[in-house]
Amino acid sequence: MPTESCSCWNLIITSPTKTPSSSPSSSSTTRNSDTYNKSLKPTLNSRISHICTTTNAAFLDRKQIVFSASCTMGSTNESASAQEKQPLFSFGIISDVQYADIPDGRSFIGVPRYYRHSILVLQRAVQNWNHHKKLKFVINLGDIVDGFCPKDQSLNAVKKVVNEFDKFNGPVYHLIGNHCLYNLPRKQLLPLLKIPGVDDHAYFDFSPTPEYRFVVLDGYDVSAIGWPQDHPKTLEALNFLHEKNPNSEKNSPSGLVGLERRFLMFNGAVGKEQLEWLDGVLQEASNLKQKVVICCHIPLDPGTSSPEALLWNYDQVMDVIHRYNCVKLCLAGHDHKGGYSIDSHGIHHRALEAALECPSGRDAFGHVDVYDDRLSLIGTDRMHSTDMCFKLQENC
Repeated sequence: MPTESCSCWNLIITSPTKTPSSSPSSSSTTRNSDTYNKSLKPTLNSRISHICTTTNAAFLDRKQIVFSASCTMGSTNESASAQEKQPLFSFGIISDVQYADIPDGRSFIGVPRYYRHSILVLQRAVQNWNHHKKLKFVINLGDIVDGFCPKDQSLNAVKKVVNEFDKFNGPVYHLIGNHCLYNLPRKQLLPLLKIPGVDDHAYFDFSPTPEYRFVVLDGYDVSAIGWPQDHPKTLEALNFLHEKNPNSEKNSPSGLVGLERRFLMFNGAVGKEQLEWLDGVLQEASNLKQKVVICCHIPLDPGTSSPEALLWNYDQVMDVIHRYNCVKLCLAGHDHKGGYSIDSHGIHHRALEAALECPSGRDAFGHVDVYDDRLSLIGTDRMHSTDMCFKLQENC
């Protein structure tokens, strides 16, 4: 049965400015995995075009919505035609390289980490991206060096990883993660990563085509790491953690229940000024009928990651995003095992598998092909491929 057809979708960088907008709502709706899936079912029934696939069934153990069929839209002939269609543009993606010149180790839950091998994963990624030849840009979702990197090596380690990224034949957009900030303060880190933020903030947006906009959020805007110890952002974060996490070790979730387990020092929040900026950017994108991809190191949806890896105020951020129909995908890193979900508004959320956790000879990187009706993540090895379809909104 034919369905509604979708039609839609070179480089304009915008540093954040104070954009007049209404203040974001403080109300939020928290969804655990069960209520999330129940609320999504009627949405999927009413939106045939939100039919997506991943190549690996491992996502199912996280109660994430995954389908066995490839992106299905329209009749068989229409589907065949869509598969033959060339993407409008493509971009490379990788996350959590976390390089350090130290022996292999394990995470606090025992997952192996391959600190020296991760830069080889990045090198192969850059070679792959350059061979692709049609990639407009690359997005690094954060954490280029690891927190265990000896501090007297931090600067050289960051420069070494950035030098590998710079071998890509095009622009690279970096996000900051907690491990970046363990190594270098913002004031030193942002220029090295060429992040066009204002006043040491790391949020910005850019348009690879007039029809499309990417919005990079600073998930450590309010954080106990990265800012000077007496900075208002640091003090705000410490007060927040004191209120939300009773443990003396603020990276411990002991005693915290459910989504409260996100209130850990290695996470952070999007501040009020950034929320207002985001609202203004999405309003402008809506007026221009642009589609939007949100990028944040820390995941924004409980269905995508473990509670311990969520943004402190993910609910406030999503309240702003859900005011508009223009956002199609939220990309993240941070939760190394990766994840995928579709929220109650039909927005796709994809956390990327970490390059750090690839043993010798294994890889985790990919690229995204952008079509007028979907975004197709083509993963390499441990990074799972994911087709993410969306319904065209007239007023997107």
